[in-house]
Amino acid sequence: MTARRILMAEAVLVGGALLALMVKEFPGAVREVRIWRMAGFHVGSRHPR
Repeated sequence: MTARRILMAEAVLVGGALLALMVKEFPGAVREVRIWRMAGFHVGSRHPR
C-alpha cells in the first residue's frame, strides 16, 4: 500500500510540473503560431503543383 501511495504522489508531482510548464509556455506558443500565420506557413498546407 505504501508503494502505491508513493507512486501516486510522484505522478501528481510530475503532472503538476508539466501543467505548470504548459501554462508558463502557452503565451509563447500562441505568439509563435501568429508569427507562422503572418509568414504564410500553414500547418498541413501544400503548394499547388
